[in-house]
Amino acid sequence: MAGFLFEAGALLPSIGVGLLFWFVIRAILRADRREREAERQADRDFRAGVDRKDSPESSGAGASNVVKD
Repeated sequence: MAGFLFEAGALLPSIGVGLLFWFVIRAILRADRREREAERQADRDFRAGVDRKDSPESSGAGASNVVKD
């Protein structure tokens, strides 16, 4: 029985490092997922703002395309 506990205790550092690695990788992947979603949302908001500025209702009939000297 003492031999089994000794061998099981020898595996604890490897198991600990494995769990630490798993938590770090999981945190990185979750942060990347959240960042990509935030970037998609910001891009949607930006495109919605650009579409509103270019619409004829907000700027008049083609007023944004007029070049003034």
